[in-house]
Amino acid sequence: MTAERPLRVLFICAQNKLRSPTAEAVFRTGHDWEVASAGTNRDAETPVSRDLLEWADVAVCMEKRHRDILRQRFRGALPDNRILTLGIPDDYDYMDADLVTLLERLMPGRLAGTHPKQEAP
Repeated sequence: MTAERPLRVLFICAQNKLRSPTAEAVFRTGHDWEVASAGTNRDAETPVSRDLLEWADVAVCMEKRHRDILRQRFRGALPDNRILTLGIPDDYDYMDADLVTLLERLMPGRLAGTHPKQEAP
């Protein structure tokens, strides 16, 4: 029996400059998660792609509109129950202490009980 691989978490905001890279940096260590971040805007630092969504076990969107864009633009890449929304507005700078505190408070509970997707044999 092989050990279960880490949960792959993709954090998503619009530009991939402030909120999602902060989340990626905060959760890079200290959790049994493999993390990445991307943005929904086409000119984002790292634009979200079907490949990234298929890599992820769960996508964590900062706002509802990001979730809606994923559902529309990448239909079927990730099941709806694996796209979470945190409700964090675009009011924070990169590594803002209040944003870090909010993420640390919200994330563990939101991902509790979430397991890696079953890989195709």
